[in-house]
Amino acid sequence: MKSKFAYFRTDTLSGLVVFLVALPLCLGIALASGAPLFAGIIAGVIGGIVVGFLSNSHLSVSGPAAGLTAIVLVAISTLGSFEAFLVAVMLGGLMQIALGFAKAGTISNYFPSNVIEGMLAAIGIIIILKQLPHAIGYDKDNEGDFFFIEKGTGHNTFSALIDAVNYTHFGAVLITIISLAILIAWTKVAFLKNLKAIPGALVAVGVGVLLNEVFKMTGSSLAISQDHLVSLPIPASFADFLGQFSRPDFSAITNTNVWIVAATIAAVASIETLLCIEAADKMDPLKRYTDTNMELKAQGVGNLISGFLGGLPMTSVIVRTSANVNAGARTKLSAIAHGIFLLVSVITIPAVLNKIPLACLAAILLMTGWKLANPSVFKHMWENGKFQFFPFIVTVIAVVFTDLLKGVAIGLVISVFFILRGNMKLAYFFKKEEHHAGETIHIDLAQEVSFLNKAAIKQTLAHLPNESKVIINAANTVYIDHDVLELIRDFVNSGSKEKGIDVTLVGFKKAYKVENSVHVTSSVDEVRPIAMDEPSQAVSS
Repeated sequence: MKSKFAYFRTDTLSGLVVFLVALPLCLGIALASGAPLFAGIIAGVIGGIVVGFLSNSHLSVSGPAAGLTAIVLVAISTLGSFEAFLVAVMLGGLMQIALGFAKAGTISNYFPSNVIEGMLAAIGIIIILKQLPHAIGYDKDNEGDFFFIEKGTGHNTFSALIDAVNYTHFGAVLITIISLAILIAWTKVAFLKNLKAIPGALVAVGVGVLLNEVFKMTGSSLAISQDHLVSLPIPASFADFLGQFSRPDFSAITNTNVWIVAATIAAVASIETLLCIEAADKMDPLKRYTDTNMELKAQGVGNLISGFLGGLPMTSVIVRTSANVNAGARTKLSAIAHGIFLLVSVITIPAVLNKIPLACLAAILLMTGWKLANPSVFKHMWENGKFQFFPFIVTVIAVVFTDLLKGVAIGLVISVFFILRGNMKLAYFFKKEEHHAGETIHIDLAQEVSFLNKAAIKQTLAHLPNESKVIINAANTVYIDHDVLELIRDFVNSGSKEKGIDVTLVGFKKAYKVENSVHVTSSVDEVRPIAMDEPSQAVSS
């Protein structure tokens, strides 16, 4: 077993890459939420260091989430002040801790893999669509806005992309192309691929900064202005730095609306976190599993501290987690390192960070999006069959055209429909034998027969041929729903007699209160499953 420090260098460098991605996202989400910009940085630092330390997830990265921006924006307006909102963030954290102790994290076990795969592919598509405008120098939409209908602009994802073409900045385009070339070379060229001491993303950012500085010094029209660079607040003094921390207004704790906002934050943040944890475990190359109940507790502590220090609410975030995985992270040290980099950089070198073109960061995110939404993913899901592919593609479309939670909810409904449909098809088995006097039809009930199977069984019994012989075998069952038992009783007592069908019941347990004609211990051989659309095969003469 490897030491937890075996991946120290790899994870530290991965944390550096995630830091570069997280910095503009923290600022963009704070801006979109109507909160102080520094509140996003606080949440990013706490999400990295505190949640990273307490969580047992190896790869997920926490911080302010795009899915909470609408909630935060409305809540600040409703509660009247950001300070009152911070009380709701703290209470939401306490509720998450309670959910963790109540073992609510086990809900994640019921997220179908095809829905999780669809969610990841959709996030990849959204990242690409949202970063293309930044890649060509159109930065009107905030970094971190992943909604189809963009906040404040009236645009949707596609109209904003079309509009961006009219504002193309060739300096940004050039830097994006060079950054992408560097990133691709780092994954394709053998020499660079083995150069693990320096991540390609860091080189791309460094080259982008240097190029833009050259453009500025030469007075080139390719120079990118401050509007298209990272924009981190720069305090004039240490006192100004401390002044960026807001304090909760605890007098608001008696406000009913504060508790409603807190419950909303706890519910949405917990669901998003569980979805991300499932996705992170699926992306983990070492295929490890996360204790989701511990994760809820860790997120709760993180939100409690973030709210106290003046930060935004946080969740485990798919974009940063995906960037973490793609950067080669192996342990949670990378998440902690990204938080430390955020903390140190905003204190020591904010002016240097403000020289980073958003086009460089767009290139990094475009690569992340491509890996999530690679055509091979769609091909793989198609090859898994329609029952896997259809919920997958519905989830992809729904997430892209709505938002994460609504899209996943739609995907879950479709997935459950296919699960129930498949369950109805596997209610029983049949075998038909030809005899001189007519047909003998064997119906072997499956291990569990629920009320969902009633329609299929009823349809088959209704279409049995006249004057046939039917053997219904319940020897392998452990459970038969009351409605199905009543259906069988009615068929034996009435329906079969009208059609002259000879019915033999075997293997029914005493608890079923159905009298057997013969007692057996096993079902007949040579059986195959009957489908809902196959009743005519079971009864054809």
